[in-house]
Amino acid sequence: MPFASPLPDVEIPAQSVYDFLFADIDEAHLDRLAFIDSRDGSETTYRSLIEQIDLVAGSLRHRGIEQGDVVALHCPNVPAFGAVFHGILRSGATATTVNSLFTGDEIAKQLRDSGARMLVTVSPLMEAAKAGAARVGLDDDHVVVLDGAEGHPNLLDLFADGAAPPEVDFDPATHLAVLPYSSGTTGNPKGVMLTHRNLVANVCQSRPMIDVRDDDRLLAVLPFFHIYGMTVLLNAALYSRGCLVTMPRFDLRDFLRTVSEFRCTYVFIAPPVAVALAKHPMVDEYDLSCVTTIFSGAAALDAELGNAVAARLGCHVKQGYGMSEMSPVSHAHRPDVAAPLDSVGVTLPTMTCKIVEPGTSDEVAYPAAGEVDDEGGVALSEPGELWCAGPNVMVGYLNNEQATRDSLDDEGYLHTGDIARVDADGNVYIVDRLKELIKYKGYQVPPAELEALLLTNPQIADAAVVGVRDADGEEVPKAFVVRQQGAEVSEQDVMDFVAERVAPYKKVRAVQFIDEVPKSAAGKILRKDLRADV
Repeated sequence: MPFASPLPDVEIPAQSVYDFLFADIDEAHLDRLAFIDSRDGSETTYRSLIEQIDLVAGSLRHRGIEQGDVVALHCPNVPAFGAVFHGILRSGATATTVNSLFTGDEIAKQLRDSGARMLVTVSPLMEAAKAGAARVGLDDDHVVVLDGAEGHPNLLDLFADGAAPPEVDFDPATHLAVLPYSSGTTGNPKGVMLTHRNLVANVCQSRPMIDVRDDDRLLAVLPFFHIYGMTVLLNAALYSRGCLVTMPRFDLRDFLRTVSEFRCTYVFIAPPVAVALAKHPMVDEYDLSCVTTIFSGAAALDAELGNAVAARLGCHVKQGYGMSEMSPVSHAHRPDVAAPLDSVGVTLPTMTCKIVEPGTSDEVAYPAAGEVDDEGGVALSEPGELWCAGPNVMVGYLNNEQATRDSLDDEGYLHTGDIARVDADGNVYIVDRLKELIKYKGYQVPPAELEALLLTNPQIADAAVVGVRDADGEEVPKAFVVRQQGAEVSEQDVMDFVAERVAPYKKVRAVQFIDEVPKSAAGKILRKDLRADV
């Protein structure tokens, strides 16, 4: 029988994201700080933020963006991201957020697939943005450069239009708010269709678990373009009337300085940052006593590492789990209940889960309350694939019915592709992956995308990519390559070929030449055979 959250269900208002976040804001909160830019200390109040959102929404309609159109946002974590992102949603358009590290080819691919009619970027990312826009035929008037570039509209131009936000009329349960791109359980990146209800639901579901208050200052270094940063940082913090201290990119010294200088209380990280916080001597140079909670997501956090961070900083360390397809959070540690740090916590309210024997629809047996294992420890279920259902689960993949059918069943359960176990208290432990996705420093690296790229090299006859562990225990992409007959391509040649064409986190970091890529009778790459040879 499916298991649910130990917490009661939450009410999910039938509202747009904008109305949910801002329609009923208390007058006392309007002059509180919504953003601080860590680069120069500039501040944005909630009053100013809402004014900017309305101006952006009006300008987009004035410039021809209609309800249901897609606008791409290609921007690092700066306060303007909040105004533009929510301005897009306020206008009735759909935002597709683009990774700041993407190359021109990668940007073009997302623009083309999403059908974006406008691209919003910043000058440091202009080279890749213009290249991507040119490949899909977006002219300069439809490439907005927020901080200014000759021949392009900028943020002040949008404000100067002075257009009132349009009247919009849509069903929050079906109208698309965002199109983040995810590799799901396999294959190339796909547009994840998330509605206004999906995003509103996940903020409501997360609140009992991620207890952000209006006097919290949240370090915002995890990218807003990623669904983790978009929901858990941007939307949830604004709903709680907290203050987001933005960092455009991660640098350890800047990270420590920002936390210390701006007295950040709640810090969201991915596991690689935890390594530095636990071990790097630079940490001792800064006063981090302001930090009450560190919350880790995007990849599994090792319990020993998490405990080391908690001990060194004297704070609570929590973690959670999710996927873009779940808006994204499905599990998290509760703020007031101790949970095993090697678990991802309990199921969020208003969700149900199953753990299913792979390749079947049969649930595993769940442990009874008080049950212990053979060694006297907490009993866990047998491992199986984690399936999740709830109002935060996507409506499907854009223009990809087959991928949608492969991931979502008739009962509304998302098949996550992750292997999990559960204890009698409902704590879920992620123990392995069915899916082929590689997680490098919290970023998704789809093997199929790299394989397709490698096969464009005329010196490569065939290729397969799998995740392997490097000397630091980090999962990295490794390519198994079959040379064309007579070709003399080297390992470095292969790595350079990929590095020139993808974002840095997708780079192939190891190469092995083989005679033949092992495949099933149906032609599917047998990745487990390749991993066995590592």
